[in-house]
Amino acid sequence: MNNVYENDIRFLPLLKFLDKHKKLIIFISSIILILVSYFVISNQISKQNHENAAKIYKDLLIEIELDDQDLEKINSLLENLLIDYGKTGYAQVALLKKASLDASNKNFSSALKNYYDLISITDGFNGNKIFNKLARVNAARIHISNQEYDKALKLIENYSSSSTNAYIHELTGDILVKKDKIELALAQYELASDKYSDEASKTIISMKIANLGI
Repeated sequence: MNNVYENDIRFLPLLKFLDKHKKLIIFISSIILILVSYFVISNQISKQNHENAAKIYKDLLIEIELDDQDLEKINSLLENLLIDYGKTGYAQVALLKKASLDASNKNFSSALKNYYDLISITDGFNGNKIFNKLARVNAARIHISNQEYDKALKLIENYSSSSTNAYIHELTGDILVKKDKIELALAQYELASDKYSDEASKTIISMKIANLGI
């Protein structure tokens, strides 16, 4: 009997605390339950979206690899992928593949649109930097072929103004030559030469520098 009484006394402060703060405890418990439910549901939705995006991407890839491509079907699949699952990696790869297909078919306006869509999706702190750079470089090359040098330079200026890979420095140099900014072009070529490790690329850069006539 005394043991029971002692146990009751021992838990009395806890019981008083629970009774006093029961509304707060219920509120916190409800928040925790809601958060757990949210994360569980979000993970399930994300998994389902991933599976759905993978299926559309697979269908798109099959169509792209056919000898007799149905461009209308390809465009429809890409549009569905972007509308419903635009934030997935599948959408980014699909845009890159479609843009490359358009460029190889000389459909440069469509290629540019897809590259710019990819840039928009992958921009920002949490964006895919690799795809963003690929899209910018490829779009810049199309602008160069269209003699739109300012547009080309704007796409890659964030990379060329800082230390980046050799090819972007070389490409920036090529654009600056077209704009008759020889000194700036030389600086970019020199950066490219320093970063290239293979002799063939270094030789090409040396030839470009020699052609500057400085």
